[in-house]
Amino acid sequence: MEFFCYHRDRPGSAVLRNELLEEHWSYMDRFATEMIARGPTLASNGQTPTGSVHIVDLPDPTAARAFAFDEPNYQAGVYRDVLLRRWRNTLGRTMWDFPNDGAGGDQYLVLGLGTGQAADLAIPSGQDELIAFGPLLSDDGISWLGTAVLLRAKDRATARTILTPDRYADIEVHNWHFGGRPS
Repeated sequence: MEFFCYHRDRPGSAVLRNELLEEHWSYMDRFATEMIARGPTLASNGQTPTGSVHIVDLPDPTAARAFAFDEPNYQAGVYRDVLLRRWRNTLGRTMWDFPNDGAGGDQYLVLGLGTGQAADLAIPSGQDELIAFGPLLSDDGISWLGTAVLLRAKDRATARTILTPDRYADIEVHNWHFGGRPS
């Protein structure tokens, strides 16, 4: 089962986050084979962390909750809250299969929090810049709760157009970068 996990940073937690960087990476290393995508969200200055995205393939919701809440930054109070949802890997690949050549724009996380009838279930045509794309689902995988997308786009406004605006209670766009240990 695939899960989307977005830990949102607590304001003023950047120093603590930095102190725990090696612990965070060591924890995530344990899930390397299950990882579909990962990386920090950043403030508009492109430097200050605002959260951490992890899309992982785990056995069940219990394992997903353990993944999210045993994470060292969460345990230490770096994060203010956690969005954890079942997710479907519509593209069928990991972020490491995406050509990250640095050309063509910046990277974004676009979250559409659903309301009513499911939307944006099919992969949009002409979207070669999609890194990860899929619906957010209830724990049983039946109810549609929204859509999560990682993509490369020329700007925030362009990134936002990936989702159908009137089908969501809210659409968030966050600066996002490929994550993991530096090579």
